[in-house]
Amino acid sequence: MKTSRGFLIYLLLIHVFFFGLALGFYRQSPILIVTIELGLVLSFSLGIYLLRSLTQTTVLTRQFRDLLQDGNYSARLKNKARGEVGELLELFNRMLETLYQERLQVGEQRGFLDRLLEATPSAVIVFDFDGRVSLLNSSARELLGQGLVGEKALGSSLLDFVQTSEKNLPLNAQFWRDLNALEIGASVVLSDDNGRRFSCQRGQFTDRGFARDFLLIDEITLAIASSEKSTYDKLVRVLAHEVNNTVAVTVSVLDSLLFYQRQIRSEDQEDFTTAIAAVQRRNANLAQFIERFTDVVKMPEPHLHMTNVTELLEGIVLLMRQTCQEAGIELRWLKKETQVVLALDAHLMEQALLNILKNAIEAVLASQKQVASLDSTQSTRNHYVHLFLGRDGGGDTAQNPTENLRLSIIDSANGLMDVEHAQLFSPFFTTKKGGQGIGLMFVREVLQRHGLQYRFAPNGHAETQFDIYF
Repeated sequence: MKTSRGFLIYLLLIHVFFFGLALGFYRQSPILIVTIELGLVLSFSLGIYLLRSLTQTTVLTRQFRDLLQDGNYSARLKNKARGEVGELLELFNRMLETLYQERLQVGEQRGFLDRLLEATPSAVIVFDFDGRVSLLNSSARELLGQGLVGEKALGSSLLDFVQTSEKNLPLNAQFWRDLNALEIGASVVLSDDNGRRFSCQRGQFTDRGFARDFLLIDEITLAIASSEKSTYDKLVRVLAHEVNNTVAVTVSVLDSLLFYQRQIRSEDQEDFTTAIAAVQRRNANLAQFIERFTDVVKMPEPHLHMTNVTELLEGIVLLMRQTCQEAGIELRWLKKETQVVLALDAHLMEQALLNILKNAIEAVLASQKQVASLDSTQSTRNHYVHLFLGRDGGGDTAQNPTENLRLSIIDSANGLMDVEHAQLFSPFFTTKKGGQGIGLMFVREVLQRHGLQYRFAPNGHAETQFDIYF
């Protein structure tokens, strides 16, 4: 029973009792009894008035509670009362207005934050209190794989997701394991098998009094490549200037020295001529050496025109076939799609592909020598360079126009097992004895100017594989 109803019943019973009791003495003193009866009626009316005043506050409190439970902060309580009740109504309405404004402000800030997270190029991964992924922006979804995020990433730990989806991840699983192992406040640069590099850091924020972790991932591949290229360009230009000046002066001096050849004793002329010729050859080699570096710096912008990629590759294979036969290297196609016509700069792409194929053949030759020196019984081991040109799904262009076209050059050398993949395309870095470290940089420059994705790494089958995605 509600308090107001109980109090009303109490008033009714006590006044009825006294009213009946007064009627019993009506004949003895009618005037007094009538006065008492009127007093009882007034008392009952006053009790009802006070009860309504008291219960009005309870009703208003109940209405305010209902509004809070429903989250309806835009509603207002009607204020027609005066005195303390009116002040209470005014206080309630001010509280509702304050809550409404704060909620509106939080909602606007939340909406702005959501749009900011979606627009930022940085990948953001937020975890809940139990270490499960609770929020991903568009950049993070792209790194994790669009088709898997909604089903597996959200609501699961990062390591569990990586373990169950390892084969479908755009980035290798080791990248995510290293990322997950970051300490709070730590910042590192991580790379994947494709040579992409990322600046990664782990931080914390407070949510309802408890700490939650987040990961921030920025891809810096292009920034680092641009910085490397800028530094490389400046260095090569300085070297080319100094070397060319020195070579030009040396050539002029050598030509002048040859003028005095007849003035030397006949028995010394041969040695003199041989020495001059050796220096001239060295100058020519030095000029050619520096020219190879300047070729990358002075590389022109690609002039695109429709090119048959299959015919282009066939020409390169034909050029290198004799070399492979003489060295005992098997050079053949695993798959060759014939109708592959793309907008390319044929000259630049031919140089890049020839560079890749030559690197593969040289790696196999080095592997042959190493195997023969370690164990002569293994000298008959199969050495090969294989080419693959086709769709990843195995279909043709007409039936699967959206499939990625892939060119793969695979060699049996497996020479990159102990090489950090992020270094492969760095200027002056080489794994070949006597190499200059500009071949892969030239290849990278050509592929990037064509807007092509590529991957150079061991493929898990004791082979090295260079993939180009058209």
